[in-house]
Amino acid sequence: MTDHPLPAGTVGPTGPGGGEPVDRPTADAWAALGGPADLLSRVSFHGPDGVLPSRLPVRRLARATVAVCSLAAAELAALRSGGPVPAVRVDQGAVATAFVSERHLTVDGRTPVSFAPHSGFWRTADGWVRTHANYPHHRTRLLSALGLAADAGPDRLAEVLAGLPAEQVQERAYAAGALAVAVVPVSETVHPLVEHREVAAPGAVAGVAVGTTGSVGTAGTAGTAGAARPLGAAPVDRPAAGLRVLDLTRVIAGPVATRTLALLGADVLRIDSPRLPEAEDAHADTGFGKRSARLDLAEPADRAVFEDLLATADVVVSAYRPGALDAHGLAPDALFARRPDLIVVQLCAWGWTGPWAGRRGFDSLVQAGVGIAAHEAAADGRPGVLPAQALDHGTGYLIAAAVLRAVSDRHTGRPGGRHLRLSLAGTASWLLHGIEREVPSEVPSETPGEAPSEPYDPSGWLAETDSAYGKLRHALPPIGYEGAPADWSRPPGRWGTDDPVWL
Repeated sequence: MTDHPLPAGTVGPTGPGGGEPVDRPTADAWAALGGPADLLSRVSFHGPDGVLPSRLPVRRLARATVAVCSLAAAELAALRSGGPVPAVRVDQGAVATAFVSERHLTVDGRTPVSFAPHSGFWRTADGWVRTHANYPHHRTRLLSALGLAADAGPDRLAEVLAGLPAEQVQERAYAAGALAVAVVPVSETVHPLVEHREVAAPGAVAGVAVGTTGSVGTAGTAGTAGAARPLGAAPVDRPAAGLRVLDLTRVIAGPVATRTLALLGADVLRIDSPRLPEAEDAHADTGFGKRSARLDLAEPADRAVFEDLLATADVVVSAYRPGALDAHGLAPDALFARRPDLIVVQLCAWGWTGPWAGRRGFDSLVQAGVGIAAHEAAADGRPGVLPAQALDHGTGYLIAAAVLRAVSDRHTGRPGGRHLRLSLAGTASWLLHGIEREVPSEVPSETPGEAPSEPYDPSGWLAETDSAYGKLRHALPPIGYEGAPADWSRPPGRWGTDDPVWL
């Protein structure tokens, strides 16, 4: 596994004008993805500067992740269409709107609730703790870990937490499978943004190109071990057309990644267990362009269906806690033993090394556990938050970019499988330590500073779509390159109701 940390001093090549350096965070993220440096000259930005205000450079992170995803799509579009690499022009207003897509979502005029009453910051005997109890099973475990009745309300939770040390709450919750993290100072630990491992395809000949409009990957029959399915030419607006993606993700980061791949033409099939409920509002936000089915991998008949899907899949994206799928034979090495040609992407919360590597986590908890919440604290000491769940959304676009780049690499003569690992903690450490803050446009909005170059009104990047859930108001995709699709080809269907088959 090759790590790709991001030193803050990286200097990118020249930009479109040939004299000014390209955006440094974009150059660093593109390098971490293994992208050709000369393509960075295709990237530019426009739109309002005064978006996603924060003490940390959230705007720069957000636009860089969308930029590298757009560039990866443009690169693949050129390879599969036989044309030049389209110019990438990222609109910062579109990025800011998409990064809070869950907040813009309405369902028949109803605004979903982002956080449940038992989720949030709570004062403890010696500081603060952040809880996540949006799912009923997480709320039940949290209350049980603290000796509270299953129907205990937020006031009773606050009373108990106020009498306990934050770290004790954290560890009791962890032992019970609940979610609570102590708010700590900024961590100096740096996790890599992307980790790569190439898996050799049996019989592959290194350095043999497959042509700009030919098959992607090694030659062979669909489903044959070690041979990627042939993918032919594709239009510029659907560079991932024909790509089959098994989506084993939940909540935001993973679904944002697969939602983006679906936008670009991939056949994305999300598979969930019927034993693990999903929030329908969350699926209404991130289910655009995709299909969704339920399979119980402990049941032989469902398992056989899953194995048939896996036999001709191109990509598997997993965002479950590390090790959670291993018992089902879905650890990366087990997947590669059956399909050495797969692109396997894993996402975790806390990084792939260290004592917390196997713990559950969400964006809000990682912000607390790496020091972002403390860094963003108010004058009275109450922990703060980023203006978006930027670790989730940013990592989602990086995952999609990593998949697209892996397909491009195979297209240009590097056959075999790919194992890619990302984490919310990796994106957080990049934000904290790898991106220089711009002033004054990225200071908190209540602090006097330079006026934004353009006013920001999110309505220009919102649309209404009829769906199985009703009329949805939703954020439009921010992917920006010449010829990029402006919207998804289909609205989200009801969670878990599609047939588990490839189109």
